[in-house]
Amino acid sequence: MRINFYGAAQTVTGSMHLLEINGKNLLLECGLFQGPRQDSFEKNRNFPFDARKIDAVVLSHAHIDHSGNLPNLVKQGYDGPIYATPATCHLADIMLRDSGHIHEKQAESTSWHRAKRGEPPVDPLYTEEDAKKVVPLLNPQNYDEPFEVIPGVVAEFNDAGHILGSASIALNVEEHFKKTRIWFSGDIGRRELPILRDPILPDEADILIMESTYGDKPHRDPDDAYIEMRDVIKKTLDRGGKVIVPSFAVGRTQELVYNLSRMYDEKELPRVPIYVDSPLAVNASKIFREHPECYDENMRHLIETGHPALDFKLLTYINSLDDSKALNQRTDPMIILSAAGMAETGRIVYHIRWNIENPLNTIMIVSWQAPGTMGRRLADREPYVKIFGDTYKVKAEIATIGGLSAHAGQDFLMEYALRLKGIAKQVHLVHGEEKSALSLMKQLHKKGMDRVFYPQPREFAEM
Repeated sequence: MRINFYGAAQTVTGSMHLLEINGKNLLLECGLFQGPRQDSFEKNRNFPFDARKIDAVVLSHAHIDHSGNLPNLVKQGYDGPIYATPATCHLADIMLRDSGHIHEKQAESTSWHRAKRGEPPVDPLYTEEDAKKVVPLLNPQNYDEPFEVIPGVVAEFNDAGHILGSASIALNVEEHFKKTRIWFSGDIGRRELPILRDPILPDEADILIMESTYGDKPHRDPDDAYIEMRDVIKKTLDRGGKVIVPSFAVGRTQELVYNLSRMYDEKELPRVPIYVDSPLAVNASKIFREHPECYDENMRHLIETGHPALDFKLLTYINSLDDSKALNQRTDPMIILSAAGMAETGRIVYHIRWNIENPLNTIMIVSWQAPGTMGRRLADREPYVKIFGDTYKVKAEIATIGGLSAHAGQDFLMEYALRLKGIAKQVHLVHGEEKSALSLMKQLHKKGMDRVFYPQPREFAEM
């Protein structure tokens, strides 16, 4: 058995790991790499393997950095099953089509701006039609129910508590009369977050492949982050500004809406309109309502008692592009949540463009930002940003809210890995930048876990 680390190796995005077992090829994840646009395009377009030789795909969840390159995989010849939980299949359907649409529109817009400079047009990475071809291959499997993936490999999904339908993946492998158990964490959630159940920790495993996004620091208490978010919003609205929030359409947006609902229930904010401006977020919120099997007890209770946790009087979900554009012509205080979460694509780019030079406004960063993205440049407080080739001075307040992440912090990652102390023969840290992963590795070494690795892109491990 050989594990090839092709994506999210010494970086956070583009999760993709190829397992060679019993002469078959099993792909864990097929995510988009997110970073500088030209670099991203080349990495995402060119797979390090022949897509036609993949026998099965297993997804941990629907976020684009884990599922977003499936349209290319299918476009290049893959036609096998894609296993995921029912909620992940449901979300992947809308997310991949939305991703294809965004790639098309982004290519059109970029080409228009390039034409003004006498430069040639660009093609989209893939189209909405390409994305639609993935949907018939999606094969839903319930939590806690084993299923055969390829000969000699039985998989089981365990709740990861990260987004709706997210899972860690346990693989029971039999090869040449030898049995091996692999536990792939996917993205690990946190305890006591709104809406979702807490993550399941690993049990027996010979190999642990684990994320390390926040391996260098514990998270603040979610209640502290809630208070900081509330205070930033109140300060901005009191001075007459807009709060612009780049927010991942799936997971983060619903959690923020849940928190805003709580703030207004408790009369903590001025009564201003709130807009979720993302067709994907609108559709994702509908899907959230259709999968109560993923809810924690608090969310179940709210829904059963008729509480509008994801829909309340001041909240408007926007689909229309004209309605989206109209928001940028208004000067009254408001809150706008819009995708994408790293401010590289989608409607959020336009909201930032129209609002970044007004000091009354606040751009609120609520999640990890990949290097090279506009979200990272804003979080790093760069004084100028380029949007569609034009330079804008950052006059709006930039607020970064720590503690809202749906990823586990160092303390929970340690607890997660140490469940397998003295059991796992190999631990591979993925989905983390060097500072985070090496810090986690150092802490695990201190606790007596020695066989911990931080694989480079295209490095492999054998068992």
